[in-house]
Amino acid sequence: MSNQTGRESPGRHSKPARSGNQTDIRLNRRSFLEAIGFAAASAGALSILPGCGGMGQMAGVQKKRPNIIFFFTDDQRFDTIGALGNKNIITPNMDWLVRNGTTFTNAYIMGSMSGAVCMPSRAMLMTGRTLFHLEGTGKVIRPEHVTLPEVLQRAGYTTFQTGKWHQDSKTFARCFSAADKIFFGGMSDHYKVPVRDFDPAGKYPKEKIYSDEGKHSSELFSDAAIRFLREYKDDKPFFVYISYTAPHDPRDMPQKYLDMYDLEKIVLPKSFMPEHPFDNGDMKTRDEKLASWPRTPEKIRRHKRAYYAMITHVDVQIGRVLAALKETGQAENTIIVFSADNGLAVGRHGLMGKQNIYEHSVHVPLIIGGPGIGKGQKRDAFCYLLDIFPTLCELTGLSIPGSVEGRSLAPVILGRRRKIRDTLFFAFKDIHRGVRDERYKLIEYAVSGKRTTQLFDLQSDPWEVDNIAESPNHVEHLQRLRRELLRWKEEMDDKSEFWQDPTTWG
Repeated sequence: MSNQTGRESPGRHSKPARSGNQTDIRLNRRSFLEAIGFAAASAGALSILPGCGGMGQMAGVQKKRPNIIFFFTDDQRFDTIGALGNKNIITPNMDWLVRNGTTFTNAYIMGSMSGAVCMPSRAMLMTGRTLFHLEGTGKVIRPEHVTLPEVLQRAGYTTFQTGKWHQDSKTFARCFSAADKIFFGGMSDHYKVPVRDFDPAGKYPKEKIYSDEGKHSSELFSDAAIRFLREYKDDKPFFVYISYTAPHDPRDMPQKYLDMYDLEKIVLPKSFMPEHPFDNGDMKTRDEKLASWPRTPEKIRRHKRAYYAMITHVDVQIGRVLAALKETGQAENTIIVFSADNGLAVGRHGLMGKQNIYEHSVHVPLIIGGPGIGKGQKRDAFCYLLDIFPTLCELTGLSIPGSVEGRSLAPVILGRRRKIRDTLFFAFKDIHRGVRDERYKLIEYAVSGKRTTQLFDLQSDPWEVDNIAESPNHVEHLQRLRRELLRWKEEMDDKSEFWQDPTTWG
């Protein structure tokens, strides 16, 4: 059995994803359920979920488990929501989510071992597993790696998906009991998305692919979710996973959304650079070719304008889904999650894509709202997308499978703990490794036999432009974070070639 109460036996290569001197923060199950709105009739009235190996539905619960709607965008950076401080973007519905939920201001992805950053990101989200404990680069999810929708199905949920699915079709089949407009892929023309209809038998041959040409992907997937909500008549709770492909390029959207932004008023970031200051090992990837070199203010303003317009367009679609949820009378008993699979540079540090571990690429938005969850609250606890899985388990009163390595954010949501990690670890391919604490961030590069070090004081320099790695005043911080990076290497089972040069890390 796992050494964490309430978990199943861990899956292959599973180990708790903890940092340093952290302590177990799991709450008493009964007090937690009562805190979020469940009420138990009697103290031992518990039953076991078939196949879940832990505490299940509480007999005598006076209120059914909450529904869940999960909005997941593609390539949306953490600082692209008006209510979180960006006065230059129009996001009224995301702003509403902020006002009506708890926002995690330090939510991150762990990274990727391939250029398709969103693929392992989504695998970590669905499995709660860490980067080096996925199967390969995250395209395929192993059967023993239990997914969030599987746990919810076992607890009686109807699990519905629409939009992007970047993993294998076999895993999709075991995750969802309903779906519509399924996109098996990474990116597509937003007006010609190759989708499939749901097949209860789990068969998704290529000849079944079709396209609803002329309808934007964000509208297509929102329409599917709205149909499901309006037509759903079952007494069972539902999990609706809406996985948008926006604001991923190509940056297309209805013209009126582009017209909302004056090109001349687009503000360039403080980290804008014509080119990256050194070879980071991935300078010519597909994403980087979206704009020619050197990057100019005019080019970046155009890209940023379109990026913002796509976010505003998807924001409107989110609002449509929220309106449909309210129409059905289900809003008061629904947990709403909003997040994104990774960020994007769009001109910062001379980069365009997400194939790096700067803040703009690994820092993502995360908002959780619903019954028993504080409104308009902010939490600065370090967390990963892989923590959403165990968090939703606790918020719905379900056991966390032993294959899950993430840590529940429920105690943080309820204000009973301030943090669940002391530091965060980041990785990209065999060339970038990084770690950050509450103030400083270290990034190490190993490219063609050359090592480059960056150290940033995120308190005074959140844009990561002032490298203080050579400063004699920061030697202690540099050495401390290097030790922490090595500790994470061992904890994450990171055996990549990045660490091969003994003189580099001796």
